[in-house]
Amino acid sequence: MSDEEWMLFEHFILSVRAPNGRKSKNHRIVLDGILWIVRICAPWRDLPEGFGKWSSVNRQFRRWTLLGLWDCGNTEAHISLET
Repeated sequence: MSDEEWMLFEHFILSVRAPNGRKSKNHRIVLDGILWIVRICAPWRDLPEGFGKWSSVNRQFRRWTLLGLWDCGNTEAHISLET
């Protein structure tokens, strides 16, 4: 993911913090892992280790889903996912 692409997502990701307020060590790597899964259509267990533990990336994906990060209302993020 380029720095420019990350700048689009960073605002949305930081605005949907977990209820416990903990920060991920590197949201960018986690997001890269999620996008890798989406592009490749691979099962979570096939996620390369460079993105972190597959179960942790999957858990963060679920959290962001429940918090509405992927909703179409987030137009900028939605457009970036399509390109």
